[in-house]
Amino acid sequence: MDPMKTHGMFSWNELITTDVEAAKQFYGKLLGWTFEDMPMEHLPGMTYSSAKVGGQYVGGMMTFPPAAEGRNIPPHWGAYITVDDTDESAKQCVALGGEVIHGPVDIPHVGRFAVLRDPLGAYIHIITYFPEAGGA
Repeated sequence: MDPMKTHGMFSWNELITTDVEAAKQFYGKLLGWTFEDMPMEHLPGMTYSSAKVGGQYVGGMMTFPPAAEGRNIPPHWGAYITVDDTDESAKQCVALGGEVIHGPVDIPHVGRFAVLRDPLGAYIHIITYFPEAGGA
């Protein structure tokens, strides 16, 4: 099963931090990761660093986006779970007693995602990948 195409599968991990260069040094030395940096089209002036193991992408990292300013959010890893339809899954989350914290919103050339909080307070990212990103 392809995690980028299968509803309910974990498909990506992402670090949001205050110092990407320090994080790259730490995780590079700790885990042997290499990094590929690219500008973030939807957030001008920001860079996304994709982490690789043996040439395969395993996750990414970025600094806090402007939408997080003033929210007292600590650096954290976020896990993404693939869903068939981000908007429908966000609605279902609310119907089941959860909350939509951010989105749904598109990431150009990647997919449509949202950040959810379950009824117990845990956060998770959901995403429907666009075909050009390897999705359905």
